[in-house]
Amino acid sequence: MSWNAQIISLYPDFFPGPLGQSLSGRALDREIWSLETLNLRDFGVGRHADVDDTPAGGGPGMVLRADVCGAAIDEARRRQPNLPLLIMSPRGAPLTQKRAHQLANGPGALFFCGRFEALDERVIDARGGEEISIGDYILSGGDIAAMAILDAVIRLLPGVMGASTSADEESFENGLLEYPHFTRPAEWEGRVIPEILTSGDHGAVDRWRREQAEKLTQFRRPDLWAEYRKKSEKTRDEG
Repeated sequence: MSWNAQIISLYPDFFPGPLGQSLSGRALDREIWSLETLNLRDFGVGRHADVDDTPAGGGPGMVLRADVCGAAIDEARRRQPNLPLLIMSPRGAPLTQKRAHQLANGPGALFFCGRFEALDERVIDARGGEEISIGDYILSGGDIAAMAILDAVIRLLPGVMGASTSADEESFENGLLEYPHFTRPAEWEGRVIPEILTSGDHGAVDRWRREQAEKLTQFRRPDLWAEYRKKSEKTRDEG
């Protein structure tokens, strides 16, 4: 059974986009995951199929209508009733590798890609949507965010990546950023591969990689480093 992705968007032709290439594209061809898009405009109201209106209480921009969004979500759930509803939103909880794994272990997801200021808050409450963010910045719409989340999830599906252990040491998998990588040539523009990596001492290589990962995390992501130290200390105490 494939992992099912449903997309509600005003621009459904954005998909699969880059997801139709490389690992995710080959996985789509092999039916490891499936893609279905719904055009929000198809659920618009009136002669012009309106999907938005001015904000209640005044203010700039436009807001996606509750009746339009609710109808689109209901149709998506009629087709595939058991998918969690993910609403792309800069105010949502940030995507984490842990959440990506949780989604990969499920049946799929329904992605609502908004536009304009937002969608009517009543839809989020009434349809039980989970607001999710890919970072502290604003995009023109939720489509790119949905693609990013899909890419993070699809690569975790069984059979997508070549080796079952290929993602085990990547950034965030063990609470640390990933260590530096090197390959041929041994010398490039006067810069050489660290000698320890060509020593043949696998234990020493593992220790070096762990030290480098810890240094990078401590310097670049003190928030992750603090959480990593806390978990390490808890593990020691329990041991």
